[in-house]
Amino acid sequence: MKAALRNHHARMQRVLDHIDRHLDEDLDLDALSGVAAYSKYHFHRQFTATFGLSVHRYVQLARMKRASYRLAYRDAQSVTDIAMDAGYDAPDAFARAFRQRLGQSPSSFRKSPDWEPWLAAFGPLDDARSKLMQKTFAAGDVTIRDVPPMPVAILEHRGDPATLGATIQRFIAWRKAAGLHPRTSPTFTVWRSERRPASPADYSVDLCAGTDRPIEAKDEPIKAGEIPGGRCAVLRVVGHTDNLEPAALFLYRDWLPASGEDARDFPIYCQRLSFFPEVPEHEAVAELFLPLK
Repeated sequence: MKAALRNHHARMQRVLDHIDRHLDEDLDLDALSGVAAYSKYHFHRQFTATFGLSVHRYVQLARMKRASYRLAYRDAQSVTDIAMDAGYDAPDAFARAFRQRLGQSPSSFRKSPDWEPWLAAFGPLDDARSKLMQKTFAAGDVTIRDVPPMPVAILEHRGDPATLGATIQRFIAWRKAAGLHPRTSPTFTVWRSERRPASPADYSVDLCAGTDRPIEAKDEPIKAGEIPGGRCAVLRVVGHTDNLEPAALFLYRDWLPASGEDARDFPIYCQRLSFFPEVPEHEAVAELFLPLK
């Protein structure tokens, strides 16, 4: 029974990966049931029973999520092109669907996203994925590295995590203006609080771009800083890196006590090596660094 269930989960995982990889293509029931190697007459019911969403709704949400990322963080692509990539024949139809889902027009969202409705809109998608995408880690996944110090430009986010998206949007805009592309200027996130502190006002995170240039920021409170060098436990996470809390919990709860190591006095942080929507969500890569004495 367990083997059969694992086989079913593996087949459904193939479907989710296929959807992520082919959002620009026709994702009809025939194609997806073939990926799962299930009868098309039963596949849609099996999918809904597994994920709590119909295939059609899941695909719609995945396309809309990618479209929202492109609108908020990738200003080089037009709304019309984003609409077409999301599977809509006309910008008007995309705008109606976007407004119905997120309460804003695409152009309004691009200019000033309201992130709380965004979180609510894509909660069902994240819930569906979490049914099969619970990552498990082992001690062998962790390596210890001697990391050199990294000078960085920092934009601090302090306050409600629901507004983090707006800070990320400003950070990306500043990086573009400063010419600090992620290919040449590494991207780090330093967590200075819990992911869900008792009070949302206590949430604290630093967005960092590696650079040793003088910092010039007329419109943003960007400051120079440094991620200190030293020994670090490093855990690589591949796929759906929005929530790295399970990986951080593994390092703190399981790996650190068993390792005999002691944590250094600097927060856990991550380097983001590839990003959604540049790559499909299941191909995004981040590395967590737990500083050690």
